[in-house]
Amino acid sequence: MSKKCVHKGCGKIYTDESEACEYHPGPPVFHEGQKGWKCCKPRVLTFDEFLTIPPCTTGTHADVDDTPVSEPTTAPDIPSNTSVSLGSLSEALPAPMARLPTNTQTATARPTPSPAPPPESEDDEEGAVVSSGASCKRRGCEEAYKGGGRDGEKCVHHPGAPIFHEGSKGWSCCKRRVLEFDQFMNIEGCKTKDRHLFVGKPKAEGEEEKVDTVRHDFYQTGTSVTASLYLKKIDKTSSSISFNATSVNLALKTSDNKRYNTEFQLFGKVDPEKCKFRILGTKLELTLVKADGASWPVLKADDPLTGEIVQVGRAGRV
Repeated sequence: MSKKCVHKGCGKIYTDESEACEYHPGPPVFHEGQKGWKCCKPRVLTFDEFLTIPPCTTGTHADVDDTPVSEPTTAPDIPSNTSVSLGSLSEALPAPMARLPTNTQTATARPTPSPAPPPESEDDEEGAVVSSGASCKRRGCEEAYKGGGRDGEKCVHHPGAPIFHEGSKGWSCCKRRVLEFDQFMNIEGCKTKDRHLFVGKPKAEGEEEKVDTVRHDFYQTGTSVTASLYLKKIDKTSSSISFNATSVNLALKTSDNKRYNTEFQLFGKVDPEKCKFRILGTKLELTLVKADGASWPVLKADDPLTGEIVQVGRAGRV
C-alpha cells in the first residue's frame, strides 16, 4: 500500500518501509526575516529558498511525524509581594530620536504597496510527460502524480505569496492566519484549477526571462548609503554595475537565465569613484558614498516620501 512520507523536506510517495529518506529532523526556525531548520545551518531570506534547503539527515520514510516541537518559554516564578523599583523614567527611557521634517504632502503620502506576486506558471501542455511521484508545483497543493489519465483532476492551491508577520503565518491571497509552521503548511488552498501543474511550460533553449522589478531596502550613515537589491544567483562574469553622480546602471544576469536591466535615479548625489558593490548569493549590495552628507529619506528619486524615520547606522541582521 502506498503511503506519503511526512518527514520535513521529503513528502515522497513510498511502498518500501526500508527505502532511504532524506529529510530535516528538526523544526523550522523563522527569526528576524531569516528562515531555516534547527537541525542545520543554512539560513535564507525567501520562502521559496527555504523550501529548497537540502535535507541534512538520511533515514527511512515514515507516515507518523516525529519532528520535535519547539520548547515553550516559561515566565520566571516571581513572588507576588516582590517590590520593583523603576527608578527615574527619564533615565530608563532612551533619548528621543530626531524626526525628519514633514509637511502636509509627505504626511499624507502613502508607501508604495508591495508588488503583486508573480503570475502563476502556465498549465502543463497537452500530452506533457509526467514522471511517477512528481508533486504539483503550485503552492499549497503538493498532490503527487499517481500515473494513468489526468481527467477529473482538481488542484486546490494558493496563487499568492506567503506572509510571515510578528509570529503569524498565512497567504496574501486569503485571510486565514495561524501561529505554527505545520498549521501554515496545512492551510487549504483558496483557488481551484481543473488540472495540476506537474511539469510547467517548457522554455525554449536559451530563452531569457526578463525581470522588471526587484525588492530593495537600505540603511545609511552620515557618509554613505548601503542598499540591497534582492536577486538570486547573479552571474558575476556576465553582469555589470556602473555608478554616476546621481544614478546607478545595472545589467544583471543570473545563472538560471534571468536578466534585470535598469537605470535608477538616486535621491541624493554620490561620489562615483568611491562607490562599490558586492554580489552575494541572494542579492546585490551597493555601498554609495554620499557627496554632501545629507540624509536620504528614500533610496530612489521616484520613491514616494512617507515621513518615516530611516535608520542611520548599521541595520540588524536580516
